[in-house]
Amino acid sequence: MSIPPALQPVRSLTFDLMGTCADYTTSLLVLLTSPGSSLPSSVDPRELIKAWRSGFFDTIFELHARGEEKSVDEVHRIVLDRILAQRGVEEDVVGRAEREKLVMGWHDQTAWPDAVQGIQRLRTKYDCVVVANGTTRLQLDIVSSSRLPFHALFSSQLIGHTKPDPKMYCRSMELLRREPAQVAMVAAHAYDLRAAKAVGMRTIYIQRDTEDPDEDMALIQSEVDLFVDGRTSAGIKGGLSQLASILGV
Repeated sequence: MSIPPALQPVRSLTFDLMGTCADYTTSLLVLLTSPGSSLPSSVDPRELIKAWRSGFFDTIFELHARGEEKSVDEVHRIVLDRILAQRGVEEDVVGRAEREKLVMGWHDQTAWPDAVQGIQRLRTKYDCVVVANGTTRLQLDIVSSSRLPFHALFSSQLIGHTKPDPKMYCRSMELLRREPAQVAMVAAHAYDLRAAKAVGMRTIYIQRDTEDPDEDMALIQSEVDLFVDGRTSAGIKGGLSQLASILGV
């Protein structure tokens, strides 16, 4: 299998973390369905997670448009309070301590089945670096719990900017000492890759069951340099393992 021409100059791979490499849904379901959970039976845990994730992105985009920044933990708490209230769940049902525990649940995630093996292979040939929104503590916790073997972590807290701000991508490339054509952004989010492409980076889309539910996959395929099936149906040989095979490692 030959490497796509657009990706042949690439020397560094920068990865989104949550959703792309780590499966947050499985981890949060454990918390929301545990015997100690106070979530009413009338609330569907999977639907709540989907609303939480969707609301997170909506809030991030709103903050970016206003030139404001908040930590991922802060945004997760704001959105959680809102979506619980929308479902009639007040603090006397799910209290502050439990809500904080749920927010911290985003720090403890499992990797997608293809991710650890795929990154282990990719790192033998490429710099493999996280470039994602969030605090460094969040990224350290996710990598520790998921055992994802990255070379380095570039958080928005560390960089001082938040995706999709072009400065986030440009500063990451400066730190790697790479030109845009030498770096490919790997993500399961079209907005992320569109922003990376706008500053000259190469783009690799990993399709995941939980991500971009409202995006047109055919459109994304036409926009990116490489589109990889990372859905559950693709199994352990899909996603980042398939990416490693395509890139010859």
